[in-house]
Amino acid sequence: MSVRTDCEPPTLYTGSMFLVRRARHCSPGITVCSLLIAATLTVGRAAAQNPSSMPPASTAPASSLPSVPAPVPAGKQSTTDQQPQATQQPAQPQPVQPAQEPAQPQTAPAAPEPAPQAPVEAPTAQPQAPTPQSPAPDELEQPIRVQARPSPQTVYIPPAAPVASVPSMPPYGPMPGEEKIDPLGSTYIPVDSIVYPLALRLYSMGYLNTAFIALRPWTRRSLLHMLQESANDITADGDPEAEAILAKMQDYLVDETPGPDLKRGAVYGVESTYTRLMGIGGPVLRDSYHLGQTIYNDYGRPYATGFNNITGFSSVNEYGRFSLYIRGELQYAPAYDGYSLALASQLSCIDEICPFVPPNNPQTTIPYGKTADSVVTFALQEANLSAHWWGHEISFGKSDSWLGPGMGGGMAYSDNAQFMYGFRINRVEPLYIPWVSKVLGPLRYDFVVGSLKGHSSPNAPWMHSEVFSFKPTKNFDFSFQRTVIWGGNGHGCLDPVTNVYTNCDQPITLHTFFKSFFSFSDTTIYEKYSRDDPGARYSAFTFSYRLPFLRKYVTLYTDSIAHDDVTPPSAPRRAAYRPGIYLSHFPHLEKLDLRAEASSTDTSTLRSLGGQFNYYETVQRQAYTNKGYIMGDWIGREAKGGNAWLTYHLSGDEWVQLQYMNKKTPKDFIPEGTTQNQFTVDVVKNLHKNIQLNAWVQYERWKAPLYKVGQQNDVVVAAQIKFFPALHTRPEPAANHSWWH
Repeated sequence: MSVRTDCEPPTLYTGSMFLVRRARHCSPGITVCSLLIAATLTVGRAAAQNPSSMPPASTAPASSLPSVPAPVPAGKQSTTDQQPQATQQPAQPQPVQPAQEPAQPQTAPAAPEPAPQAPVEAPTAQPQAPTPQSPAPDELEQPIRVQARPSPQTVYIPPAAPVASVPSMPPYGPMPGEEKIDPLGSTYIPVDSIVYPLALRLYSMGYLNTAFIALRPWTRRSLLHMLQESANDITADGDPEAEAILAKMQDYLVDETPGPDLKRGAVYGVESTYTRLMGIGGPVLRDSYHLGQTIYNDYGRPYATGFNNITGFSSVNEYGRFSLYIRGELQYAPAYDGYSLALASQLSCIDEICPFVPPNNPQTTIPYGKTADSVVTFALQEANLSAHWWGHEISFGKSDSWLGPGMGGGMAYSDNAQFMYGFRINRVEPLYIPWVSKVLGPLRYDFVVGSLKGHSSPNAPWMHSEVFSFKPTKNFDFSFQRTVIWGGNGHGCLDPVTNVYTNCDQPITLHTFFKSFFSFSDTTIYEKYSRDDPGARYSAFTFSYRLPFLRKYVTLYTDSIAHDDVTPPSAPRRAAYRPGIYLSHFPHLEKLDLRAEASSTDTSTLRSLGGQFNYYETVQRQAYTNKGYIMGDWIGREAKGGNAWLTYHLSGDEWVQLQYMNKKTPKDFIPEGTTQNQFTVDVVKNLHKNIQLNAWVQYERWKAPLYKVGQQNDVVVAAQIKFFPALHTRPEPAANHSWWH
């Protein structure tokens, strides 16, 4: 051991940072005292090296030493002190001295003096071995024994109460109070956008865990938050297919993320312009309420044999909490050869709207007669003004909807018909409710109320819809939905005394609204034919589940709807279903995916006769339609069928797809029945960074002897070119705050 003989005390070090204290000059008396202390420590260390001379209780286990070392007298460190320090702090940058050599002072002048230590240590350690009576070792070890006392209270960090409250299955999502509320509003993404096929594939690959796939549309910022939550997982997994989709979707939302120290300010301009050229050869079907449709899930746009065209634009406008979305298009279709008067009268009587005379002639649900001229019209597909408050989009206007986990159709709502004008409150971000979310997980809900168009029996009814969607785990979600159609002119009343039916109206008031909103019980015939009629009530239930052991491959889902029942699970035999399965990619064939869905509104109960059950109602005889097209599943009333898609992905947003569709309507509804089979090849290809081509060829075989004798064939060839100009953006400093932000 080296002893300092100059007038500088030994260098001292902190227990964790190894900071050197600056030397100070001292008197000769202090130097002498230092020599005496060094000799005493040498004797103590020699005693510690002799196990036979060490008292049994003088050492403490190394594992019980605290993380902060005990204080050491100035000028030295014992070997027993150094060894636990080396164990407790393996990450210190300073090298640890071997056990047989004492610690060296850490100052620069003392570092190159290891040689003189051996002669000093050997002669002093051996003569002092037989002196165990010296109190010096006990005094030096005493601080170590005090500091090494284990404390059960400090070691057992988790308290008992929190551990006991943790459920066997951890609740999905952040705890209440931890979720972030984005104050910025944004426009809805149309449900026919290419974004949704990409997002649903990404979800089925095990990502987008905060997505509610049965509750669409999503807003631009809600989709942004889903991607932000999954971006790190996608990057860490290194899946090239998922990374390609992520890159395309981030590019789609680039205007929502201006950069560091900035927040999104104003975003405005034309989002897209498009034109679709479509030629049809052969007779077609365009009757979703009876025989079927050749083109479905197309917002009820007009089409006929010959050349068809739509040319339109969409505009995104966002600032702070407010947003405005407009989508309009010019539509053209040739003259259409519709049903004969005899066929139209027969179908009208099947719907119990007899006779087929004004004001029930014409009816938007029955394509009667031959239109003399072609159709040229301008349609606002969407026009929506919205404000964002506490995770809600509160809006007025027209915005589309898709309620269901599938891609072929939604039992409650799809884009088969134009959506109505109305008032909407949509919880676009997941909501976490204390206690409830521990069991049911985060939830979303959507409420909309508005007037339906194209009805004549009764005329101008209103509709309201409520849906609640829950996500107990990141792999499973389910939802309950309810639709009520009530009111209208020519509703009809039945006098309970005389039992005479008279024509009357049910006004649209707060009283009749709340009557329909809170009505869940059965109604009598006299209540049904009165101004207190709760309306035509439909309920839907959906679920989706990423299967165990196949979380990144397979998603199983089901959509269902029932008429005049609280929910489809309470009356499974009376419900209509659309089950499906989606394989996001095949092993060793990552670019290939497969989706298959079946659909049936022909329930097994006796009430399902004559098409007068699902999507129909005794009073609201054109119930589930808007402007003549079914708002729900294109499969229609009392029919069975399905869809299948096999897709090869060329890139993140390009593909080649094969489609098949089948539908069959029974004879008890449509005399002699109907049958449809479609085969489609669809290609999506980017011609330029901002120009996309979507082209398809469809071949259809159909039979509807009530309309045309024998098998009919038609071919549809279409190409849509869509241009995405850059939006105008004006980012703002992140420090700016105002009430509209």
